[in-house]
Amino acid sequence: METGTQGETAPPEWVGLPGGLLSMRRLLLVIWTVLLTAVAGVLLGLLAGPGWAFLGAVWLGVLAWGWVMLGRNWRSWRYAERADDLLISRGVLWREQTVVPYGRMQLVEVTSGPLERRFGLSSVQLHTAAAATDAKIPGLVPAEAERLRDRLTELGEARSAGL
Repeated sequence: METGTQGETAPPEWVGLPGGLLSMRRLLLVIWTVLLTAVAGVLLGLLAGPGWAFLGAVWLGVLAWGWVMLGRNWRSWRYAERADDLLISRGVLWREQTVVPYGRMQLVEVTSGPLERRFGLSSVQLHTAAAATDAKIPGLVPAEAERLRDRLTELGEARSAGL
């Protein structure tokens, strides 16, 4: 008796996220760490003396570390459309792979906040019957997000109807 999947043996064709998401996140990192460096330096200079103000530069180390970590995290995000389901993979230290069967999708949303719109990005949110299995693909180009939404909705309707 054979076990395992029958038919689909080719590995999935993974699609990575566009670079706009990385640019947006790195810009936010720079803004926040420069602000925290300045505030910490001024507060330490006023409260503990001018010699202690340089300790505010610790945030610049956080900036360097965060810059590298954001790049690694961005590269880890990817998705693949297969015949019966959508795969979403992410994570650097703790890898997480979500499989969302098309027939289980109840709602597919495209969202874009003010900052995402400024960078020309959108996110696709997938809702299923189980709240724990909801999945999100952030940082897509709006045209790709709309294409993915339409395709997933079409496949979801076809699979749930038993076609």
